[in-house]
Amino acid sequence: MDEEGRQTRRVVTTVTDLSKVIDGVRTLVILETDYTAGQLSEPELAFFAQDNTGNVWLVGEYPEEYENGEFDKAPAWISGQKGARAGITMKAEPQLGTPDYAQGFAPPPVDFTDRARVYKTHQKTCTPVECYENVLVTEEFNPTEPGASQLKYYASGVGNVRVGWRGEKEEEKETLELVDLNHLDPEALAKVRKKALQMDGRAYERSSEVYRETPKAQHTLRVGQ
Repeated sequence: MDEEGRQTRRVVTTVTDLSKVIDGVRTLVILETDYTAGQLSEPELAFFAQDNTGNVWLVGEYPEEYENGEFDKAPAWISGQKGARAGITMKAEPQLGTPDYAQGFAPPPVDFTDRARVYKTHQKTCTPVECYENVLVTEEFNPTEPGASQLKYYASGVGNVRVGWRGEKEEEKETLELVDLNHLDPEALAKVRKKALQMDGRAYERSSEVYRETPKAQHTLRVGQ
């Protein structure tokens, strides 16, 4: 329910059975759909890969931003295109006190410069789905926007189960928590796959400069039921 000065937000993240080769690396395609005050604001394809030592990399993103239900822009970045570079989303062995790390980089006009550091380890957090032990908390921030950080809580075998904040900026004080966790049946997964492939196809028109050199996403993976 909306409160004064606040809006409800719902984010649905789905691991698809699609892959896409980016910068010579076969990545896993994630579809994330973001609703603000009940209205679609930003669907996004995100591309992840894991290296041989276990680090998880973010290799690119294709978001579509909507205003009042109408498409506005698609500020995509793809590693290896127009100066963009992949970054680390999750370290294989996160340790307190280690240096912060780039989560990716894209020059203007996208201007993606997010970084992260290990904030806390071995935490416990409870959501409507379950209480989780041994949770890793990372602090994400943009060096060009001091005074605002996002805290992300990662549970083993599940992923991001909570989002919190640190800092002085009132508008950045957003909180999210996991309220539902589902394993899709083949029919539901096929519907998500179709949506993701449609977005991937639109990207060649809406973000042609950074997307045109990449091969199309393919249905190559098996996702456990």
